[in-house]
Amino acid sequence: METGLTFKYDREADILHIDKCRPYAEQVSEELGDEMVARLNPHTGEVENLEVLFFSTRLLRNELFELPIRADLRLFKAI
Repeated sequence: METGLTFKYDREADILHIDKCRPYAEQVSEELGDEMVARLNPHTGEVENLEVLFFSTRLLRNELFELPIRADLRLFKAI
């Protein structure tokens, strides 16, 4: 089943959340470096959520911001 991505910014914590599903307790967290955290499916190892810490300060930098993941982006059509 294909799912879309949701983006949510927590202004108080200054974290950008990129989610394929809602976070859940069984997920495995892995630090990706550069103040990013991936939450992985415990059975498949698939990235289900990303947290980008200190997001607003990244926007002030004059450098390219890259996520250390591979993506297969396609248009998502809700049924």
